[in-house]
Amino acid sequence: MPVSEVLHTVDGQVWYVTLNRPEVLNALTPGQRDLIIELLASASADPEVRAVVLTGTGRGFCAGADLRGAPGAAAPGDVARTIRLGAQRLVAAVLDCEKPVIAAVNGTAAGIGAHLAFACDLVLAAESARFIEVFVRRGLVPDGGGAYLLTRLLGPQRAKELMFLGDALGAADAERLGLVNRVVPDEELDKTAREWAGRLATGPTRALALTKQLVNSSLDSDRATAFAAEAAAQEINMTTSDAKEGVASFVERRSPEYRGR
Repeated sequence: MPVSEVLHTVDGQVWYVTLNRPEVLNALTPGQRDLIIELLASASADPEVRAVVLTGTGRGFCAGADLRGAPGAAAPGDVARTIRLGAQRLVAAVLDCEKPVIAAVNGTAAGIGAHLAFACDLVLAAESARFIEVFVRRGLVPDGGGAYLLTRLLGPQRAKELMFLGDALGAADAERLGLVNRVVPDEELDKTAREWAGRLATGPTRALALTKQLVNSSLDSDRATAFAAEAAAQEINMTTSDAKEGVASFVERRSPEYRGR
């Protein structure tokens, strides 16, 4: 896979990962998918990385999986294996990344492209962006964690509406439903994403990672389990330099200077 199909740039302590196949609305190849997974794993492990931004070039964020040239199923179990090791692994990589991940949705986000955006911690959308659950149009079941993500974000009735009908959802409606944090004019998307990522990159990185973990697991936990996880997370967090700095800055009545450690 040409490296240029996924652009990876660094600005300070923020990694920018950009899908770069605008001629096909950034339809995702297996090679691109695997590289994004590798980059997210590297971001988690690198203490110098404190935020990640995912976006695309041209008119599309990601139009879904590029199925051209994909091998057909040769035996029972092949499709399930492909989904587990492909689309589901990509969405899990975003959910499990220990750094905050922002989706800057610059255009069409369809199929796994929509799920890639919904898995991110914060979603910014250009006014021209739209989200489409295309699977039903092809006679397919939503994969890449679609039912898992949408049900948790919207509730079952709204999730079914989007997945059963497959209608395109504009950016403003996505914001109204709570799928998008903020809609901005197209020309302001990059600027806003950089501002948000910059704020996250100056925050208490380990506290943010633990907070992300608590939120992502909360809907799968009973109260006792969630409360125990919260207490354990705070116990771990209080060993970090940033937590000590946060308390000290409060006592000393000054702004904290977090270092991500």
